[in-house]
Amino acid sequence: MATTEFDEIRPYNDEELPQIFEELIADPAFQKAATDAIPNVPFELLAQKIRACKSKLDFQETFCYGILWKIAADHTDGLTLDHTALPDKSKAYTYVSNHRDIILDSGFLSILLIDQGMDTVEIAIGDNLLVYPWIKKLVRVNKSFIVQRALTMRQMLESSARMSRYMHYTINEKKQSIWIAQREGRAKDSNDRTQDSVLKMLAMGGEGDLIDRLMEMNIAPLAISYEYDPCDFLKAQEFQLKRDIEGYKKTTQDDLISMQTGLFGYKGKVHFQTAPCINDKLEQLDRSLPKQELFSGISACIDRRIHGNYRIYSGNYVAYDWLNNTSEFADHYTSEEKQRFVTYIEQQLGKIKIPNKDEDFLRGKLLLMYANPLVNYLAACQ
Repeated sequence: MATTEFDEIRPYNDEELPQIFEELIADPAFQKAATDAIPNVPFELLAQKIRACKSKLDFQETFCYGILWKIAADHTDGLTLDHTALPDKSKAYTYVSNHRDIILDSGFLSILLIDQGMDTVEIAIGDNLLVYPWIKKLVRVNKSFIVQRALTMRQMLESSARMSRYMHYTINEKKQSIWIAQREGRAKDSNDRTQDSVLKMLAMGGEGDLIDRLMEMNIAPLAISYEYDPCDFLKAQEFQLKRDIEGYKKTTQDDLISMQTGLFGYKGKVHFQTAPCINDKLEQLDRSLPKQELFSGISACIDRRIHGNYRIYSGNYVAYDWLNNTSEFADHYTSEEKQRFVTYIEQQLGKIKIPNKDEDFLRGKLLLMYANPLVNYLAACQ
């Protein structure tokens, strides 16, 4: 198959990079973003380093790796990955994960993989986030492929089928791992559930029946646990705005604020935990079941593996007890840990500036975001 059908959505090939680098270097908006990200280096020097990169991985190791570890150093209390459930490091996996941060979920995963001697991942990214031409170029240099969003029903089907063929090609021919979120957008209340539509898309490409096609993708559930979500107050605010304003929709500006808050807000500890590849479970399924039943069963399997691999922090226990007016988990946190979390929630509440601010409603939404991972974890471990 000629790979030209993927030209519109795939990451750049390495031989295309010199041309793209020149376009980026000449773009004033990219110049500003680059000097903001790497403040103490003159742009001419950055341009020289960019031109010296021969591959996408080169570019990631030269720039993204250092920037992302700096974000981890400045805005987290530690960033860790446990990859032991997937011992074969040479295999290409489709990491299907819960989704907390627009940029950092895949970014942190890639730098953690580099440190374990593995390759970075290709990243599925929605075109709604590519608000400027330079961002679209930059993400494709950074191994992203584009998920097209605002399409008609028919275009959406064609686009999904092409993306699925591209992902199968990436895993099987390029032997390159992929990261994809388990759903479109982030779960606003941290009640993470895999959308069947993601699996349906994955099963459009490849050979054989539905199960064969999914097995070809080596799906590995990945649990991402942020101790604190810097965007929690923005999500709570959105809940109230949606409640109060009919047809409320976020703007491009809101997306940019979310990206910035997610990058530079305090996250506490951040842990990535891989679960075993689900091929063992897929093999046991009854292939004669109706498709819808198969999809919901597979989604539930991914969810259990993600939920069961969450790292639960003291704040999750505090949130559950506070929300439910109980002391059921009091032995899981000290009075200092409780006070720290209470102070944190009140500070986040203070950041919400909207008319008719409903504090009780907003606090409830914030607590729910921290209680839900615990609820799901306990259900998965039973």
